[in-house]
Amino acid sequence: MARNGPEGMLTGRGGSIARLERTLMVRMPGRWVLAVVVGGTLLRLALAEAIGPGNDEAYYSLYLDHPDWSYFDHPPLLALVAAAGRWLAGGDRSIAWLRLGFVLLFAGSTLLAARLSRRAYGDRAAAPAALALNASWYFGAAVGTFVLPDGPLLFFWLLTIDRLMSALGDDAPDRPAGLGCWSSVGLSWGLAMLSKYHAVFLPAGLLAFAAVDPRARQALRTPGPYLAGAIGLLLFAPVIFWNARHGWVSFAFQGGRASEGLGLHPERMLGALAGQAFYLLPWMAAALALAAVRIARRPDPDPGRARWDRLFLATAAVPFGFFAAVSLVAPVLPHWGLIGAASLTPPLGARWADRLAERPREMRRRLAIVAAAPAILTALAALHAHTGLLQRGGSGSIPLIPGSSDPTRDLVGWDQIADELRRRGLLERPGTFVFSGHWHVSGQLSAAIGPGVPVLCYREGDARGFSLWSAPDDWVGWDGVLVAVDDRSTEPGCFDRWFERIEPIARLELVRGGVPIRPVRLFLCRRQTRPFPFDARPGGSR
Repeated sequence: MARNGPEGMLTGRGGSIARLERTLMVRMPGRWVLAVVVGGTLLRLALAEAIGPGNDEAYYSLYLDHPDWSYFDHPPLLALVAAAGRWLAGGDRSIAWLRLGFVLLFAGSTLLAARLSRRAYGDRAAAPAALALNASWYFGAAVGTFVLPDGPLLFFWLLTIDRLMSALGDDAPDRPAGLGCWSSVGLSWGLAMLSKYHAVFLPAGLLAFAAVDPRARQALRTPGPYLAGAIGLLLFAPVIFWNARHGWVSFAFQGGRASEGLGLHPERMLGALAGQAFYLLPWMAAALALAAVRIARRPDPDPGRARWDRLFLATAAVPFGFFAAVSLVAPVLPHWGLIGAASLTPPLGARWADRLAERPREMRRRLAIVAAAPAILTALAALHAHTGLLQRGGSGSIPLIPGSSDPTRDLVGWDQIADELRRRGLLERPGTFVFSGHWHVSGQLSAAIGPGVPVLCYREGDARGFSLWSAPDDWVGWDGVLVAVDDRSTEPGCFDRWFERIEPIARLELVRGGVPIRPVRLFLCRRQTRPFPFDARPGGSR
């Protein structure tokens, strides 16, 4: 019988309050996830507008001028995402519009990180996981903003893990997943493979997970995983066919990068680890590493949480472990294995959620610092890139970074070269192309000059995509304008044998904030006499 009077009213009110609290616990994480997504997206849009293209971005933007099934460096999805931004802008070639698709895709990646954490650990873990992904500097700033293959890779990496959770029994743990569920795994993995070759580590991560999970091993005895693999390979088939037509050039290039300078060098691994910590920010690298160690050493007492812990750890450990091992014997770039760190953001979000429940005030302060630090550092870096705030030699600057070793100088000054070439009438000169001896310089020049003027790369054995975008015979009889940066002693002499004569045109200094940051020399190379083979060394034998 229902109680009446003050006691019954208190009981009813208490029940209503309890129901309200439960409702808020379900809904509030969604609101905080939305806050992370919207706030982060606005900051990234501002960053996309604030700074010029990086070397990779300028070069990758040329993919859009040479549409193909794949490219020398990467599969084609990078170009499609960039093209979406240009299409939305009505053909505008500015770097901000090219970055738009990557900014929006990272918003989706944030939602996926939150979804994975919610599925594995409950609603409370969603917003902290979203924050963990955004606070990892490499993901939140670079992958989330710039024209890089890691943007679509991250999205489809997380989506593949989400689909694997369904296929491995998250939605219906008592019965095997149907072929439709495994088909979605194959679709997401195939799109990850179309983003970057690193997606090959996802099936390897599934096998590593199956080694410690009986239900995953049982799933491998069904047709589903093999259907997923077939669908993924079918989506990836255009890249395979493109490579077959071009002498497997992309596979050989990427494989060769991991086999250069072979020899046992433990210091290289330490350098790679230090670089990864810098890319993520040291405190985030430490938090992600501790999350991995806790999964391995102290499994969660909840069997459901512990199971997904192992899946996240497996998909993180395979790429990270592979490149750590490679770094012992060959040079690697720090970011190559960092896609694995994305797999650790859901379990890190769960740990942060547990601490929020235990020590809410302290953890809120810590997470506020975690959120603010990368935003402040990114704003400072963008301000310096634009104004030279931290470079030595400028009035009103903070003299911390010498100009010759400042990585941000690659982001500025290329329009000054284009303006000088245009002022001298060299861009309207018939039968004339512009070239350099380095793919990233040629990429920046092409982006600054714009369409209509051929820009080539004559590089000793490494012209990247420039080696496929034209034939060596195309330029015989043409004049070339050589843009030589940083006073390299080999230029222009290394190109003598390919032209009738080479004449100096001008010397200029690229300037930022009134401070010279890079010397540039211009040369007119009269009449190319024979084809320059892109795989030869300038001045060397064919």
